[in-house]
Amino acid sequence: MQIASGSIVSGKVVVDGLSLPEGMTVTVLARGDEVAVRLPPQQEAQLIDALDEADREEGISAEELFARLRRFG
Repeated sequence: MQIASGSIVSGKVVVDGLSLPEGMTVTVLARGDEVAVRLPPQQEAQLIDALDEADREEGISAEELFARLRRFG
């Protein structure tokens, strides 16, 4: 898993400083208030719980997260 920033150029996503293979499936999260995200009540509750947990700092460090993700390829 890799995290990168980019922009839209001629209607296409252009990622800064990252070369991805042709045909690779990616997920794009767009910043901004233009579109509201609607979640089913159960998923919204899970998200709120996760945000509350993050506020209480009951998680792991970014370094530990990336170490764990590297185990999956």
